[in-house]
Amino acid sequence: MDGRARYKLISCNVFQRELCAILAESPSLVDPEFLELGLHERPDTLRAAVQERVDAASERALDVGTGGASGRSYDAILLGYGLCGNGIAGIRARGIPLVLARAHDCCTLLLGSRSRFLERFGSSLSASWSSAGYIERGSTYFRSSDMGASTGIGMEYAELVERYGEENAAYVWETLHPELKETELRFIETAETAGLGYAETMRAKAAEEGKDFVLIPGSTRLLRALVAGAWESEEFLVVPPGAAIESTYDHERVIAARPAERT
Repeated sequence: MDGRARYKLISCNVFQRELCAILAESPSLVDPEFLELGLHERPDTLRAAVQERVDAASERALDVGTGGASGRSYDAILLGYGLCGNGIAGIRARGIPLVLARAHDCCTLLLGSRSRFLERFGSSLSASWSSAGYIERGSTYFRSSDMGASTGIGMEYAELVERYGEENAAYVWETLHPELKETELRFIETAETAGLGYAETMRAKAAEEGKDFVLIPGSTRLLRALVAGAWESEEFLVVPPGAAIESTYDHERVIAARPAERT
């Protein structure tokens, strides 16, 4: 019997090139499924789409365990997502564990660590940036941070009005959503995508728009660790069966596992 780890991978396709390169070298048996980029803009839609895939993979594991299918069930379900504007919060593990990085969004995963994310974007959490995945699969070249939503300040205007009144809500909204004057065009490039020529494409676009071009070296360290099963607790959350993912509204843990409610 093959003793290699067997995983189901459910990921945003912003990482498709990087993850396919990693999977080609991985000794683990990984069944990948990539969901469309942009679901983070509709957190409820993202949550439902990922939960549906988690449930399907868990049902397969149940079938295997009861002799309803041949083969071996998954050892874990890997999520190629960060918290993503709280779109991943609330997703529940069924019969097998879920594993994901402690990251607010895909920027951390492309930079390789939370510390690098904070070093580069800590003073401007809503700054836009681009990557190969956004160029190839996004509706625009750029990605803005989800930090407003994932730290609890992403309230809709109607909620602010209900909580603070119309006049105060307008002030709070303008404070939380300042108009940014972007002077830089930032592009995150990983070793896996460096040969595609997108950095030069974005450099030309920056010149066209009168902006400075900033090339940010990326790292697939976290993505590689996810696939390899190297899940250090400081960087990854393992959600046991029955528990759900919840946000911790901080930069240290980012997410936690909420135990199933007793009935």
